[in-house]
Amino acid sequence: MSDELRDLYQEVILDHGKNPRNFRHPPEANRHAKGHNPLCGDQLTVYLTVGEDGLVKDAAFEGRGCAISTASASLMTEVLKGKAPEQVKALFDNFHYLATGAGEAYPFAGLEDDLERLEVLAGVRQYPMRVKCATLAWHTMHAAIEGEDKEAVITE
Repeated sequence: MSDELRDLYQEVILDHGKNPRNFRHPPEANRHAKGHNPLCGDQLTVYLTVGEDGLVKDAAFEGRGCAISTASASLMTEVLKGKAPEQVKALFDNFHYLATGAGEAYPFAGLEDDLERLEVLAGVRQYPMRVKCATLAWHTMHAAIEGEDKEAVITE
């Protein structure tokens, strides 16, 4: 990765970390889950408003965490809005691959721009402790979208 590109990615992460988008508790949210990373203390709650058609109408979060954790949650809430269940799953799977290298990335029509936006977090793959920070919001969102009434705790 070029120094110029790395600097741009760091700027995006710092911007979302300091000025997170969708940092709120929407009163109309009908799904939520709590997430916790006991290794660093990051904690957040993801709120989703899912319509009868299964589309994510709104996505937001609250909590506290490092810049990477906050930036990941902020970017995630931006790309989830308007997505169908199969698109949400594809975003989750592709982000997990992007951040960890585990599993498999696969093209999904219509998500190219969203996946490109998430590329800013690909550098965490080199730092295992930071992978947990980046994936916390995503595991929490997965629990919320599935309607699971449990806390997503990042342990691996």
